[in-house]
Amino acid sequence: MAFLELKDIRKSYYLGKEEFPVLKGIDLDFELGEFVSILGESGGGKSTLMNIIGGLDREFEGKVTIDGQVLDHKKEKQLDAYRRGTIGYIYQAYNLISHLTVLENVLVSLEMTTLSQKDKTARATELLEKVGLKDQIKKHPNQLSGGQKQRVAIARALASDPKIIIADEPTGALDSKNTAEVLEILDEIAQEGKLVIAVTHSQEVADHGTRIVHLADGQIDADTRLKPAYELPADDTRLADRPLPAAASFRNAFKHLTYNFWRNSLIMIGTAIGLFAVMLFTGLGNGVKAYINDQVNSLANPTAVTVARHQGENGGVGQTSGATAGVDMDKTTISDDQIKKIKANKYVKTLQKGYQAGNVQANLEGKDYSLGTVQTWSATYQKKLIKAGHVPGKNEILVDKKTVAKKFDTKDWKSVVGKTMTVKWMTVKSDGMTPVEINKTFKIAGVIDAGQAGTANVTTASTIEDAYKEAGADTRALFVTVRVKNTDDVKAFQKDINKMKGDDGKRLFQAVTVGSILDTINTIVSLATNVLAAIAGISLVVSALMIIVTMFMSVSERTKEIGILRALGESKKDVRNLFTSESLLIGLASFVLALILAFGIGSLLNSALYSIAKFDMIQISVGNVVMTLILALVISFLAALLPARRAAKLNPIDALSAD
Repeated sequence: MAFLELKDIRKSYYLGKEEFPVLKGIDLDFELGEFVSILGESGGGKSTLMNIIGGLDREFEGKVTIDGQVLDHKKEKQLDAYRRGTIGYIYQAYNLISHLTVLENVLVSLEMTTLSQKDKTARATELLEKVGLKDQIKKHPNQLSGGQKQRVAIARALASDPKIIIADEPTGALDSKNTAEVLEILDEIAQEGKLVIAVTHSQEVADHGTRIVHLADGQIDADTRLKPAYELPADDTRLADRPLPAAASFRNAFKHLTYNFWRNSLIMIGTAIGLFAVMLFTGLGNGVKAYINDQVNSLANPTAVTVARHQGENGGVGQTSGATAGVDMDKTTISDDQIKKIKANKYVKTLQKGYQAGNVQANLEGKDYSLGTVQTWSATYQKKLIKAGHVPGKNEILVDKKTVAKKFDTKDWKSVVGKTMTVKWMTVKSDGMTPVEINKTFKIAGVIDAGQAGTANVTTASTIEDAYKEAGADTRALFVTVRVKNTDDVKAFQKDINKMKGDDGKRLFQAVTVGSILDTINTIVSLATNVLAAIAGISLVVSALMIIVTMFMSVSERTKEIGILRALGESKKDVRNLFTSESLLIGLASFVLALILAFGIGSLLNSALYSIAKFDMIQISVGNVVMTLILALVISFLAALLPARRAAKLNPIDALSAD
């Protein structure tokens, strides 16, 4: 059985519905060690036949058998593996990749072998030395003569150690001296046990082979053996091939980026500016938050401190939800004597008793409401939290906007102000055992936003205290709210209070500062930061479009290169990876540039603003950096999808014929 067999190969082209047959039932057998010349005039079907043998043309009728195995031209992966491991191409137009050096052009084939990187370089160098180009390995194709380019093409074809070498008009563009040298090399390749198939229209070239097949009008009209095929070497081992590794795609992409550095650098700068703006604004948001927290905590911190009974290391502050039967009131309330001791602290400016009732029920104009809790107004509250009405006075109450006012009247919820509400809850007498019901009528002074207050319904301490007195309930405070003289005294006061101990030597109180305002401010700052970052992100859309345009231009400019890579055995996936990798590298380089800009300009802005704010207003966190990196890679990846897909779909034959 012959090594390569063609059975009844037929191929036609169509113009509309009109058929133009090119190959009309070709039957041929080839053996290893042969140097076969396919001779014929232009248009006779020689190149078409070579494309079928080379696994580039899939649209034909007939059967191709390689070493006893039928080649299924419908299975793309099988064709890729066939071209990668069995076929080596030598073209009349050389088809070298312009942005790669001579050595790198040969290494393209070797990237799909299992050799180490060191061995790949050694083999490529050895092959170039064999074809007389050892001193030219660092040059680019545009620095070589025609004969030198053809020798590079031969070295590349041999690099992966294929069994079949297809030479399409290998001497068509060469002078007589270079023609003779190339033919001698091809003959030596056949002597090494490979099958050499050369397409030519020159009888002189054809006579150098071992056999001439004459093709005319799509049919074989002569098959002449000039001499026997060369004997095959005893050692038939060859290089093992493999699919192209992803790392090789990244290396090739990097080489193209550096070759067209100035054009690509403009894209990188444009993308970097958008990434820089996002990073800077998020860093500014971090700085503003930190600045506000710093200012509130050190300069503008509310002077109010809430003091409640301490319930042990795991218990936190004392009971603040009202007294219930069975509770030891001595351990959960603050007595008048204890209040005097707190008030005697040197940092105290004012002190207010505080009560909080739990499980409070109310009736307003015949409708029942569950208030949850009622707490006393204190210095911890901000007046701006009152959305309607005023601060409660004696026998007045602020009701929660969501759970009371809007349930009273969804649209005109402010109309609840001025209404009379009956409120009741349970508490206990001073013995902590005897339950007492508090039933109190309040006038609604206003509406408070519970989302900011931390409690829903608010009245005065004196109102609750009088109600407790009337009912015979325990009037001791559940907590007290202290205003210290200066904001700087807050921590010192907290420390003093937290150190106070009872007669049993146990800690009495827990002092807590009011910091809820910080949450509100930080939320606003976060919103503003996100808006600014989103505005900056618009520039990234433009950057993505720039990358898309650049990638499409790259696909158009490198159409022939795509055809070369496919002919060498790279798959559609490998071509997609190449352009995707290039786009990702643009994104990565843009990120690095953005990072340098962000930290550089951030430092300059911090230096300029420090004299005013005495604070670093740009604080770029690790999270900001990671987020920007992910954003850069995602944008680059998405921008590459369409161009990479288009590149992968190119027909190798059409791509090779592109100018």
